[in-house]
Order: sequence, then C-alpha cells, then structure tokens
Amino acid sequence: MPPTRLLATACLAALPLLPLSAFAQVTVKDDGQWRALFTAGASLSSGNSDSTTINLSGEAVKATKIDKWTLNGRALYLKNDDDEAEQRYAVGTRYQRDITDRVFGFGQFDALKDEPANLSSRYSVGAGAGYHVVKRDDVTWDVSAGLGYTQERYVVPALQDGVLRSKYGNAELLLAEESNHKISDSTTFKQRLAYLPDLRNSGEFRATFDSGVSVAMTKRLSLTATVQHRYDSNPGDGLKKNDTLLITGVSFRID
Repeated sequence: MPPTRLLATACLAALPLLPLSAFAQVTVKDDGQWRALFTAGASLSSGNSDSTTINLSGEAVKATKIDKWTLNGRALYLKNDDDEAEQRYAVGTRYQRDITDRVFGFGQFDALKDEPANLSSRYSVGAGAGYHVVKRDDVTWDVSAGLGYTQERYVVPALQDGVLRSKYGNAELLLAEESNHKISDSTTFKQRLAYLPDLRNSGEFRATFDSGVSVAMTKRLSLTATVQHRYDSNPGDGLKKNDTLLITGVSFRID
C-alpha cells in the first residue's frame, strides 16, 4: 500500500470522535455580498518510496435573508513512485431559496473528472425541496429530497445494463442531510451525507459523505483536515466501490 494511503488509514483510525471529513467554512452573512475561502494542501516524501500529493479547493457564497448561492471547485494531484499520476477535478454550484421560514427549494449542478475511477466526465443536475430542521446561529441542520439526472462518459468503455458503453445516463433520487456547527469562536464543524439511488436500475446507488472541523489561527487563516468518502454500487470492472481521501491543509478566507 502506498505511504499516502497508509497515512490516510492511520489518521482515520486516530480520529474516532470525528465523522469522515473536515474542512473550513465560508463566512455566511445575509447581506448579498460574495465571500470566498481557498484551501491548499500538499505532502511530499522521498527515500524508500517517493510520493507527492497536492490539493487545491475553493468555495464562494452569496447569501441574503431568503436565498443562498454557492460555487465550489477542487483539484487533486497524487503521484506514488513510478505509478501514473492520479488527477481529479470537480466543480459545482447550488442555488437555494426559502419558500417559508422552514421550507426551501434548491437547484444544483456538478461536474467531475476522475480518470482513476474511469470517469472521463460526469455531469449531474438536480432540483428539489428541503426543510430547516434546526436553524440557529450556532447550529443549522437541513434535510432535502429531489430528482436528478447524471450523464457519465468513460475513459475505457464500461459494462452498463449488460452492454459495453462509452457513456451512460440515468435519473436518480436526491436524498441528503447536512449540518453546520459552531463549536467555539475558533472551531467549526460541517458534515453532509447524500444518497442517490438509480431510478433505472433498482438496487444501484451512489452515496457521498463529507464532514469536518476547521480551527482558526488568525481572522483569515485556518488549519483544516478533509476526508471525503464516496461509494458507488456499480463502479465498473476492476474498480473498488469505496473511495476515501484524507487531506490536511491551510485555508485563506476572503470576507
């Protein structure tokens, strides 16, 4: 097992009190102004084994008293010894608007390029409604449901519905819950779980889980540790259903 994967496993085992992810949060104020957060992380090792991991991500939010628009992006580069470098890119946007004090509607778009997972591209769109279960200054918790459509293109043709295909599209349900927690003046926690069952093939589904902790060093700088877990019940021949990634880094806030 490559050293970076061993490190990820060791760190997960050492964090029994934390959910499976951590990352800094953009400052959200209902004044209609854009605010952003950029995070960078890297690790290098040499000797018996050479490895390089570089992670860059960004998030921007514009909020008012009744709606919120979010933009996000992430790029990952991972190289172990003489293995071919792994590169993953993801971008997304989500618009959410309150219908009542508790009920809201949303629309979202996500794009992913993950060649190690045989994905030349994956585009997903979705819309639905949600409910603010908890809505306080220190804690928020939302649940949501909707419908979506995903179109995938493969690096190497994959077996889908018993046929070898270079692309595949399917409708899916969007079921999710997420929460934000202000633990102290300097520490915040955030988590999100999404479950996406395939409406074309019964029993097939995707799931994602991200959650986390950020500790502020200054007004603009924070230490972060990110873990992302992805599950695909039908990833394709030779690919694992589970994919977990742990990254530590420093975030810079623009308010």
